[in-house]
Amino acid sequence: MLRRGEPEFCRDRQPHPVGTQIASAPIRANVSYNAATVGGLPPGRHATPRACEPRPWLARTTRMWYIRHMPSLTPEAAWKSLRDGNDRFVSGALQHPGQGAADRAKLVAGQQPSAILFGCGDSRVAAEIIFDQGLGDMFVVRTAGHVIDSSVLGSIEYGIAVLNVPLIVVLGHDSCGAVRATIDALDGGAVPGGFIRSVVERVTPSVLLGRRDGLTGVDEIEARHVVETSRLLAQRSTIISERVAAGECAIAGVTYKLADGRAQLRGVLGDIGENTAPIAL
Repeated sequence: MLRRGEPEFCRDRQPHPVGTQIASAPIRANVSYNAATVGGLPPGRHATPRACEPRPWLARTTRMWYIRHMPSLTPEAAWKSLRDGNDRFVSGALQHPGQGAADRAKLVAGQQPSAILFGCGDSRVAAEIIFDQGLGDMFVVRTAGHVIDSSVLGSIEYGIAVLNVPLIVVLGHDSCGAVRATIDALDGGAVPGGFIRSVVERVTPSVLLGRRDGLTGVDEIEARHVVETSRLLAQRSTIISERVAAGECAIAGVTYKLADGRAQLRGVLGDIGENTAPIAL
């Protein structure tokens, strides 16, 4: 079909099979570019696009159509993929999926990860490795002690609202330095300097809640911190809480054991097909 502003010799061009399903927007026939963009044209002179040259807006629109309309995994299926991957990691039967040149090429046009992982930044807890996942499988956000701030919430909301990811995994681990530092600060009164103080301040509520309930060890307090972090994500983000309430997303609180590599489920918001303790809001 001939579009406005296109010469007759473009009439036989075949439309993109997906692009034809996207509502067409008006196309200006005479599009001008800034001189700096086209490489130093004199002031007042503009370049017009060559006939039939690709339009970047169409590529972007097509990618977004794919993201929004392709069938997405359920929270249960997304969790099963991670659980099975961790089983392979623990047993040593790793598959290392999605790591070849062909896999990289498939991801150039866009991403559709099956899970968001929000975890501690500890170098011993590499998300894609411990769950035996590949490129494009996980949308990973990490901070020391998996503490939450506005940029963390914005990053996770992007994965939920734009990429339609059905599962958030909050991942902590034993021997967590952030939890240990917080316990030491509360017991000894010496608060770390610099921005490490901000990490300690954000972990403190979880430590106090755990102690109120009789928890004393670093690892059991860390498990409580995972649950509290999961709860806080839903409490602070309307986007997350609405997706969870609609059954389109779930939050799984998980701890990782450094010695044997096992990821243990600690609590869930939503349904992932596991019989485990629900996290109350």
